[in-house]
Formats: sequence, C-alpha cells, structure tokens
Amino acid sequence: MQKRELGKSGLEVSALGYGCMGLSFGLGVATEKSEAIKIIRAAVERGVTFFDTAEVYGPFVNEEVVGEALEPLRDQVVIATKFGFKANPEDGRWSALDSRPEHIKQVADESLKRLRTDVIDLFYQHRVDSEVPIEDTAGAVKDLIQAGKVKHFGLSEAGAKTIRRAHAVQPVTALQSEYSLWWREPEQEILPTLEELGIGFVPFSPLGKGFLTGTINSETTFVASDFRNIVPRFSADARQANQPLIDALGKIAEARNATRAQIALAWLLAQKPWIVPIPGTTKLHRLEENLGAASIQLAAADLEEIHTALSGIEVQGERYPASFQKLVNR
Repeated sequence: MQKRELGKSGLEVSALGYGCMGLSFGLGVATEKSEAIKIIRAAVERGVTFFDTAEVYGPFVNEEVVGEALEPLRDQVVIATKFGFKANPEDGRWSALDSRPEHIKQVADESLKRLRTDVIDLFYQHRVDSEVPIEDTAGAVKDLIQAGKVKHFGLSEAGAKTIRRAHAVQPVTALQSEYSLWWREPEQEILPTLEELGIGFVPFSPLGKGFLTGTINSETTFVASDFRNIVPRFSADARQANQPLIDALGKIAEARNATRAQIALAWLLAQKPWIVPIPGTTKLHRLEENLGAASIQLAAADLEEIHTALSGIEVQGERYPASFQKLVNR
C-alpha cells in the first residue's frame, strides 16, 4: 500500500484508510466484536495504517473495539478519533454539541482509555460548535498537543473561514468531510483552501454510503437502525432518479476491468496527492476490493472521460436530513 502525507503536516498514512464507524454504528446491525476485530486487523495485514473512529459511534463502543483490535499493532498505525458531541450513553443519541475546552480535554482522557493508547494521533472536532469560538477549540487541542496526549489537530465538515481561524491558532493537519463522485461540493471552496494552507483532506463516505458500489437500488430496504432511512438521497424515488449515475459508472469500470467502488476510490486518489479516503466495510472481500483501488492509476484522459460521462447527471436528494444541515460547513 502506498503512503501519503496529509498536507504538509508530516503525518504519513496509507493512501486508503479504514472508516470504522459502520462496524458498530449508523449503518444497521453492529458487527459482532470478534468479527470487527478480525477485519480491522485484516486491514493492517493488507497495508492500511490509518483508522478512523469517534466517541459517539455507539456511543463509545467503536473506540473500544478499535482500541482492542489495534493495541498489539499500535506502533504500526495512526488512529484518528473525534470530540464535539454530548452522547447519551443510554440511547446513543447526540444530544448536543459541546466543544468547550474543558469538555474537549475530558473527552481526550476518556478516549485514550478506550483506545488503549497514550496518545491520539489525530483529534478531530466532529462538528463546529457555534457556541464556542473556534479559537478556543483550537487552543484546547494545542494544550493537549503540548501535554503529549494528542499529536495532530483536525476538523470535520468545517467551512473555509472556520478552517482559517482554527489554523491560525493551531495548525490543522486534516479536514474530514464528505466527498465523492456524487457529492463534489468541496471542490468549490474547501479544496483550494486546504491546498493553500497545506492541510490534508480525508473524504468520508467516499462510496456514497454504499450507493456508488452499485449494490443498492430503489428496491433495497434498510434495517430500522440504518441512518440511510432518514437520508433524503436514499429515498426510493431518489435512488431511482440517481440510477443513471450508477449505470454510467458501471460502464467506465467495466472498460477498465474494475468495479464501481474501485473507480470511485481511484478517482478520489487522483484528485490530489494529499487526499486520503476512508471507506468502511464489514466484509473482508469488500475490504480487499476497496484496497485494490490504490493500484489503479487514472490518467488525465480517464479523468476527463469520467467527468464527461457524469457531469450531465444531476444527483437528486439532499445528503442529510434538514435537522443535520445546520451542522455542516460552519
């Protein structure tokens, strides 16, 4: 597996990381703990060195699984986790945002215990808290870095102005936001800002929460606990309307003897050398399929063909429910 540096931070990770959320949260029934540990370790065996989790995934359970899985391999991997929410331990709901400095420091100590480590490699603010100046948030993480509890500071779904303000207090190593062939909004303002400041980009949902794999159609049903049930882009009508994108992607993939998922990931890798997608999966064969994307080199002509084939297709449906929209691009 090739390595990439996140921006100009000096933090080197595998070109493809592994998003651990779906093992225990958000996308249906949680994976049994022993199986989750197996697939995380299988990812390490196949060259993945970058693992993404958060306290609210579960809540708390995902960090515990990641910590147990990676404890014997700790010197081989980079672990990213997140702060910024208050999670109700009883029902797992994100009850409120909370990026008060004292809360950030409390979360760091608790995450260190669950992750079974003495340092967090990359500590993201999960969502920007409009009640707390971003300078205070960045200052709190700066204190944690100086204390040796955190190595790098990250932001998630932050807007360009917020990124600049945070970066002025404590250099931001990476921004994590959604980016894929069916959500290209970051190209407008975020990517140029990151390039200017030397910040890495970590796209989550690089496969469109599974839709870009071609395994989901208008007839697909999700279990009750699956977040996609409330996502407008995953309504049956929206899935039907967005099928032409999947059909076009399928033709491109077939011509290159690859899968849709591999082309979607290879396309992201081709955009910038400091982009590191974090696809997640609960299945070993999907993990291997995803990692195969790292060996696919898309030339300029390939990228132009993809652009031409997909640019005329307008994706239908918002990517988040209305109640979530206020939490992004602040």
